[in-house]
Amino acid sequence: MKTAPLIGRQPVRVAVDIGGTFTDIVLIAQDGVLHESKVSTTPADPSVGVINGVNALLQELSINATDIAEFLHGTTVASNTLLQHSGAATGLITTR
Repeated sequence: MKTAPLIGRQPVRVAVDIGGTFTDIVLIAQDGVLHESKVSTTPADPSVGVINGVNALLQELSINATDIAEFLHGTTVASNTLLQHSGAATGLITTR
């Protein structure tokens, strides 16, 4: 699928947040309209849920992936792990 260049149009921006149960996807289309989607998180490989969810939203909106100018990623799973102190014991060693 070939699309026209982004000359004179707003680029598409996508943001995802991987949570423990759901992965949220937000897309700002070329016309400035905000679109949202929620898919099940795939715990064994969270990237699968992200890729499937983004692809489904792009297909639904008839947007080509090459029109994405910015892709932001957040993960509530990591934030919750830190806040709940439930992750593996880790350490940080630094030198000058």
